[in-house]
Amino acid sequence: MPENRLAADLDHILEHTHDLWDELRGERIFITGGTGFFGFWLLESFAWANERLGLGTKALVLTRNLEAFRKKAPHLAANPSIHFHPGDMRSFEFPQGSFSHIIHAATETNPQGNQINPLDMFEANISGTGRVLELANRCRARKLLFTSSGAIYGNQPPEITHIPEDYSGAPETTDTTTAYGQSKRTSEFLCVAAGSSGLQAKIARCFAFVGPRLPLDANYAIGNFIRDALQGRSILVNGDGTPYRSYLYAADLVIWLWTILFHGQSCRPYNVGSDEALNIAELAQVVKNEVAPEVPITVAGNTIPSKIVQRYVPSIERGRSELGLQVRIPLREAIQRTASWYTPIISK
Repeated sequence: MPENRLAADLDHILEHTHDLWDELRGERIFITGGTGFFGFWLLESFAWANERLGLGTKALVLTRNLEAFRKKAPHLAANPSIHFHPGDMRSFEFPQGSFSHIIHAATETNPQGNQINPLDMFEANISGTGRVLELANRCRARKLLFTSSGAIYGNQPPEITHIPEDYSGAPETTDTTTAYGQSKRTSEFLCVAAGSSGLQAKIARCFAFVGPRLPLDANYAIGNFIRDALQGRSILVNGDGTPYRSYLYAADLVIWLWTILFHGQSCRPYNVGSDEALNIAELAQVVKNEVAPEVPITVAGNTIPSKIVQRYVPSIERGRSELGLQVRIPLREAIQRTASWYTPIISK
């Protein structure tokens, strides 16, 4: 079997989650969204820990396209501890047997869905969450992790540099482009309501990330910048470069997700992300410096001095103080690791 190119990252994850895994020993878990970016990293880290710690745990993964996943990650598709269950999150048939833990990471995220058919996106995410919670009730699962989003806060006020979990703002109900945030907010409510009947519902409000397997051709600025740099062309900033973002490396992301699942307080949301804020123009410069110093940067939009600067940056004090979570891989190293993983793929 070829060496896993993510071995260093997976060792990093296991080092910082080693004492958590015994809870899964001999158990069976169910995962939705297991073939997406989050799911890929969850499965990689699960398989790594399962083998090295001899957990004897089995994972059943909901997927709409197993053949596509086999092509993308054949080593995971062939792993004897990972099995697949065909179906859509809204309507899948309930599998046989019991599950001690459930991770609901499936979501409809197509950015065009917010604009072309917002009701479809909203309904898909709400129905999917409801279906998963029904399974949790039927199989008497003890713990469920729901991957929510920082989009539930709506527009971050410019005076709040790092948005905390107790911020009471919300997406504007008259703006149909907020369908994704609205659906995540409602799904959180469904999880909390289910938690009142005994299920330990853990909520991870996820922000922005970088790492291997992040799509480089989607609506992710950092992925697009890394792609441009690796291809030796001008790094294109589509807007004016002023919005602020922060990025957590994928290996740290899954450390946070597993920790929240096992040790997070039920029905108490935790922001998941980095608190190192930088604007998009600065991000382009960091990618340039770390990946291809010779390429230029093109900023398509003009800065308007009176324009309110957008922010999408979490406060992570709750995770730090209650669960000991940290940003362990700095952004520059995260970009280097991501670019290094993609280099042989892009150069083909």
